[in-house]
Amino acid sequence: MTYDTIPTADILARTIAALKERGVEAIVVENSAEALAKVKELIPAGVSLNNGSSRTLEQIGFVDYLKAGQHGWNNLHDAILAETDPVKQEELRKQSVLSEYYVSSVHAIAETGEMVVASASGSQLPHLTFTSQHLVLVAGTQKIVPTLDDAFARLKDYVFPLEDARMKSVGYPGSLMAKILVMAHELPMMGRTVKLILVNEKLGF
Repeated sequence: MTYDTIPTADILARTIAALKERGVEAIVVENSAEALAKVKELIPAGVSLNNGSSRTLEQIGFVDYLKAGQHGWNNLHDAILAETDPVKQEELRKQSVLSEYYVSSVHAIAETGEMVVASASGSQLPHLTFTSQHLVLVAGTQKIVPTLDDAFARLKDYVFPLEDARMKSVGYPGSLMAKILVMAHELPMMGRTVKLILVNEKLGF
């Protein structure tokens, strides 16, 4: 199976319907510029925000937009990066999981509606599972695969080797799939919003 092919309109429609059944609102855009514009639209001024490390967010220009500092959000990630004391920085990192909004990506999306995320540190998982009231996720549609088993296969056979090589290229020993999350349902009683921006171009791994 190839893991970098843009799906057909039928597959996309089927996936969007399955995501809706699981409490996730999918929004389709055509390109990176539209994806960034949609992220800006979905996050109101003044809210606290954090984001996960993501090649996709880099590619759509979100990371550069945050660094420019003209967004009007309370970007908790800035405070973490600005702190030079390792102990204080770790405390800020823990407090940041309480951000109202969290922006990130996922590694695979099953046509049946499940989303899969792998992490070496686990730092983004609290946001995704519980602590952030609003999730804004961005993913290229090439991450859509037929089943949950295929999503795990995409993670193991495609995503991890690329991320491992990327980490080694910047001087780290490599990556590790230490924690794997399946986002299978978002319960209405929790009152959270989960919006997945699906971009009709290849983004991220």
